[in-house]
Amino acid sequence: MSESKLKTQSMDFAISIINLVKRLKAMRESIISNQIGRSGTSIGANIREAQYAHGRADFIAKLQIALKEANETGYWLELLFKTDYLSEADYKALDSVCTSIRVMLISSINTAKENLK
Repeated sequence: MSESKLKTQSMDFAISIINLVKRLKAMRESIISNQIGRSGTSIGANIREAQYAHGRADFIAKLQIALKEANETGYWLELLFKTDYLSEADYKALDSVCTSIRVMLISSINTAKENLK
């Protein structure tokens, strides 16, 4: 997977998460909105940090952190859906993008690990 595609998709996803947080706060939901706001925007930040990693091991570590944040974000999305803060359509759309980012991250991590050998 192209690194630029991963950067672009994670930026677009972060924008979607910020817009979701705005909607949640307008509904006076603050617990999950704070959590998903942090984890959902952290994905792209860690991908960006990986660009200037101190070697291959640091690069992999940054991508692994991004993967963990994406997994956490998926949890918050599911919780928002199951507590009726997200419609099924919104949940499926956001979860699909989040899953796509996780797949790209796993692929990038595996490629980077193989290049370590």
